[in-house]
Amino acid sequence: MEVLYKSTRNSDKTVTASQAILKGLAEDGGLFVPTQIPKLSVSMGELKEMSYQETAYAVMREFLTDFTEDELRNCINRAYDSKFDTEEIAPLVKVDDTYYLELFHGATIAFKDMALSILPHLLTTSAKKNDVKNEIVILTATSGDTGKAAMAGFADVEGTKIIVFFPKNGVSKVQEMQMVTQKGKNVDVVAIHGNFDNAQNGVKAMFENKELAKELADKGYQFSSANSINIGRLVPQVVYYVYAYAKLLQNEEIKDGEEINVVVPTGNFGNILAAYYAKHMGVPIRKLVCASNENKVLYDFFRTGTYDKKHREFMLTTSPSMDILISSNLERLIYQIAGCDDKKNAELMALLKSEGVYEITDEMKAGLDDFVGGYASEEQTKEMIHEVYEKTGYVMDTHTAVAAHVCKNYKETSKDETKCVVASTASPYKFVKSVMTAIDDKYASQDEFELLEELREVSQTELPNAIKEILNANILHTLECDVDKMEETVKGILGI
Repeated sequence: MEVLYKSTRNSDKTVTASQAILKGLAEDGGLFVPTQIPKLSVSMGELKEMSYQETAYAVMREFLTDFTEDELRNCINRAYDSKFDTEEIAPLVKVDDTYYLELFHGATIAFKDMALSILPHLLTTSAKKNDVKNEIVILTATSGDTGKAAMAGFADVEGTKIIVFFPKNGVSKVQEMQMVTQKGKNVDVVAIHGNFDNAQNGVKAMFENKELAKELADKGYQFSSANSINIGRLVPQVVYYVYAYAKLLQNEEIKDGEEINVVVPTGNFGNILAAYYAKHMGVPIRKLVCASNENKVLYDFFRTGTYDKKHREFMLTTSPSMDILISSNLERLIYQIAGCDDKKNAELMALLKSEGVYEITDEMKAGLDDFVGGYASEEQTKEMIHEVYEKTGYVMDTHTAVAAHVCKNYKETSKDETKCVVASTASPYKFVKSVMTAIDDKYASQDEFELLEELREVSQTELPNAIKEILNANILHTLECDVDKMEETVKGILGI
């Protein structure tokens, strides 16, 4: 069965998977969604015996139907290789009565590696399939993790350039160092004087700018995206939820068909949307628990049906990858619960842009039954790291701790005894200062890089290669710009 893709703002026109991956964002500013979410064609009994790579093929072939078997397997095998520091790619660790799906064993020690290791291969394969001669410019905004993972994936990939914008002083020291030390002749990194939402809005505006697209084309360039707005980012993320269920089955932690709950620390809504797609593919997921930090725009949305970024302050927290007030991927869910009504979705997105707020109908609210919202304050996040460490010796990062707190709170208030899988989205080494201070306040005055060795001893884990690399690396990128100079900066980098 061929799966085609259409825009959330115009359902009339369809494109193939490879065309959707190449474009990143639809011309009307909408996001590409599959015409239908395909079902898994293999049983959980078969999946439980599969490696991560085999599971990836079983899931992705259902979505990327214009890729040949050879093309897809080649992309998968080149992505999920020795750059991951564990053989199983995404280990499932049982801590007390909760399962942590560790998604941070890739080259940049964050879950973005899971999709951004494969996106360059999907993109260059898509370019060949569609006879694209232009150089592809990957334009990306990052709240800390996407940028580094994208740069690592695209560094020196022929036929591509990558430009990443990140909020100056809005990411951790380790995250910043990972980005500004990134090697690659085709890589540029820019610190903007603003927050992540400013960066994301600036990037989206460039994607929607027809005049800029023509200027680029005249110089032999075209934009594409490595953000989770690209369907080529989202589809690989579906894989690890399928894999997690199959591993629970293989480990005899659950019976075939038994439902699980999935708890995801959420900012841009891509990671939890992938779990929603996995559920609709046939994975027995009961509830999708959406965990927010103090930027709890999603928590309030699931509670009230009103998405309101206008009447709230943007908070800088110790879980910066979730410091987001415009959750781009929510648009894909809004489109789905609106009965795939592109006009209704476009109307709501226009309201968000002009008024900073929109409200969904009661009928649409009924479509949110799969979801539960929760949030953790800064203090609760800190307490969760401390509590789990004291009780079990397991050390988690701040984003995972937000989800762990929300998971615990959900279990206590709902009395739901369904087994829970928490998406563990980053290594504690990435947020070492916040993690070590949570474990013991005596570390609060120490330098972030001095604490790496302390964390190694406390957690009894190896220092990841990603950390070793930045300790002695040279700073290669010092470019900064104001929010209103992003387009000008891109043109300067490309020589336009």
